[in-house]
Amino acid sequence: MPAADAPKRADARRNEKALLDAAAAVFVTDGVDAPVRRIAAEAGVGMGTIYRHFPTRADLVVAVYRHQVDACAEAGPALLADAASPFTALGQWVSLFVDFLVTKHGLAAAMRDDPDGFAALHTVFLDRLVPVLADILSAARDAGEVIAEITAYQLLRAIGDICAGAERVDPDYDARVSIRLLLDGCRR
Repeated sequence: MPAADAPKRADARRNEKALLDAAAAVFVTDGVDAPVRRIAAEAGVGMGTIYRHFPTRADLVVAVYRHQVDACAEAGPALLADAASPFTALGQWVSLFVDFLVTKHGLAAAMRDDPDGFAALHTVFLDRLVPVLADILSAARDAGEVIAEITAYQLLRAIGDICAGAERVDPDYDARVSIRLLLDGCRR
């Protein structure tokens, strides 16, 4: 097996996860153009570690995006299993999704030179998240907690549209309030 195909060591996976989590947190507060040294400090790694894993800023942004899509997708079944009700799981999952959307802000700008790569990421986004949300919505409908005939895709789009306003500097706008209203509108 070539070295490039070899599984990463546990410590390398931990470092990469810490780096991606730190980059996501920094992107939320400082945007995708945040200094790499800030991300390295937040992750507790050297700048060389970042550049070794992600030679360009676009590589790092894409990796953070994929990491967060995977985290949202993997959270769905766990939330359904552990939440007091499917509607509670829906609210918790949507909150994670909103956190992801805030981090995603700036992705298009970071990938402006790679429209095909951006389109591929959008496909990954839909392929991973629509089925998870569909399962949660189905469970909430089966429990009688959601009556709206909204599809998972429509709900993802609605949440995305609401969050698009959050990127504006408007102290009177809180996307989470609007999203709560949206979810409440789906209830009985």
